[in-house]
Amino acid sequence: MGKAKNLRQRASSYFTNRKDLGEKTKLLVSKVKKIKHVISHSEIEALLLEASYIKKFQPQYNMRLTDGKAYPLIKISIKDEYPYVTTSRKTDDPASIYFGPYPNAGAMKLVLKTVRKIFPFQSVRNHPKKVCLYNHLDLCPCPPVFNDLNFKKSYKKNIKHLINFLDGKSKKVLADLKKDRDMNTKKENFEISAQIQKRIDSVEIITNPSYKLFEYDTNPNLKTDRNSNKLNDLREQLKNSSSAVVSLSRIECFDISNIQGKNPVGSMVVFTHGEKNTSLYRKFKIRFTKDEPNDFAMMEEVLVRRFNHPEWPFPDLIIVDGGKGQVSSALKIIKALNLSIPIIGLAKREETIVTSDLSEIHLPKSSNALLLLMSIRDEAHRFAITYHRSLRSKGFIGS
Repeated sequence: MGKAKNLRQRASSYFTNRKDLGEKTKLLVSKVKKIKHVISHSEIEALLLEASYIKKFQPQYNMRLTDGKAYPLIKISIKDEYPYVTTSRKTDDPASIYFGPYPNAGAMKLVLKTVRKIFPFQSVRNHPKKVCLYNHLDLCPCPPVFNDLNFKKSYKKNIKHLINFLDGKSKKVLADLKKDRDMNTKKENFEISAQIQKRIDSVEIITNPSYKLFEYDTNPNLKTDRNSNKLNDLREQLKNSSSAVVSLSRIECFDISNIQGKNPVGSMVVFTHGEKNTSLYRKFKIRFTKDEPNDFAMMEEVLVRRFNHPEWPFPDLIIVDGGKGQVSSALKIIKALNLSIPIIGLAKREETIVTSDLSEIHLPKSSNALLLLMSIRDEAHRFAITYHRSLRSKGFIGS
């Protein structure tokens, strides 16, 4: 049992030049009846998978890896008030859980070094009640220093994510993190949401397929090709709807941000050829003056003001953050201006696409088209929130 980047080369090495093989390897090869393989998406996943399979199947020729002594394991003291994460060569603590054994100490250290940047943890049993060096490096939360109920819950949730990740459940970790992010966004805990988003990005990076060093230099079309695939998928999904598009060279997305009608703002973000173009972003301080806040009326105002600029190129597709109400408001303005531009909305709760005739398109969460729309919508929301907070801060200081 083992891992390799070039599986063909690794496997064939056992069946060519057999005279050069050692006695143990010759015996191993003589007993081979079938070869199975599992494709992992990253080096980290391959290490975790190899360790879990060795522990599960206890292969005869990985005997040294199954005794729990000769090779290292990751130990998490789950029964402690503040669990700590360390290494071990024995599984003799019933109050802890273990991951491994790992093929070598270097492999295990690579796993720990990588995950600690995403899920910081205490690495000693009795942490001193003072901030340590690793805290300044964002690697240790120093639990005994910041001892309170909320911190304890947060730290244990972090350890739970770490355990799931080491157990190969990266999809569950991502789902939980995204749920936490969305919950904090609704509560307007934007700093916390941003921190969680960084963790999401990091998990996705280390579990995604890697590209060879300098591949972007040798293949400058790599990123363009990936964007084209997303755009083609979106075009295909809208093909038979009332929001069918011919081109997606320029996409504009609009969002409204306010708290009970106070400091209302609108945002317009622009994606050209699937990439955000921040130089074309625009923000609107809404002039809506009625007593009751009305997001639909605010959306109408933003769109009217946007199309009062004929010098700005018209988009191939308009996206509004919201469902049927927001789409109806956008359609009202487009028709009043006698324009013909496809419009869709993206409703947050179920991530449902609403088309120009107010019908719905439901796509799987893994859809390239949906992922593209969500990234555009989230960028419009971020830009609007940032401007809203800026105005709110100025108002607070001025008062």
